[in-house]
Amino acid sequence: MEELTILYEDNQIVVVIKPQNVPTQADDSNDKDMLSMVKDYIKQKYNKPGEAFIGLVHRLDRPTGGIMVFARNSKAANRLTEQFKTHSVEKVYYAIANGVVKVRTQRLVNYLKKDTKENIVKIVPMSEAGAKKAELVYNYLEDNGKQSLLEVKILTGRSHQIRLQLANIGHSLVGDVKYGKEKGMTSKLGLWAGKLAFDHPTTKERMVFMACPDQNVLPWKNFRMEKYLTR
Repeated sequence: MEELTILYEDNQIVVVIKPQNVPTQADDSNDKDMLSMVKDYIKQKYNKPGEAFIGLVHRLDRPTGGIMVFARNSKAANRLTEQFKTHSVEKVYYAIANGVVKVRTQRLVNYLKKDTKENIVKIVPMSEAGAKKAELVYNYLEDNGKQSLLEVKILTGRSHQIRLQLANIGHSLVGDVKYGKEKGMTSKLGLWAGKLAFDHPTTKERMVFMACPDQNVLPWKNFRMEKYLTR
């Protein structure tokens, strides 16, 4: 298990980097998860008896890496949750898609429904029972002739929406065996939560965090990410 990378910490919040392929919270795999890792970190650092309180206020899919914020008390958890609910949190993802994306900027709107039996999400008609609107905006940054680097802002927080919506326009993410055509895991998934901005739950100060993925592994080594993740 990779060590916990802390970007910021005070008595209200902890901001960390979730490595790719680590679950946000405990699941059937019994693999170490981010929520447990942050709890263990706080418990050990501050020598807290019993289990430390850590509030989970948002999630990243297991294969997606990037920035996450956790709350250190219930008041902070409620205030952060409200920000995510009202879309006042800015979440910017970086995606490496197969092919050269010709439409440089595009808003994608689809209706999605989770198929729990197959554990995938599908695009369905708006009128279908259980359909949820999924909306995102992507901007083309660069390509290498085979793959395109995109900046993606999600306007709704639907499971797998970036992966599915980009695959639907013919540009599945590199390393995506679920929604792409790749038969085996040849690289990590080309999806990274690189920027997170929110209001501090008590000071109300706007906080902005940015972080690059590991530039030594595929598919990230194909692009110089640091030039897009600077203040």
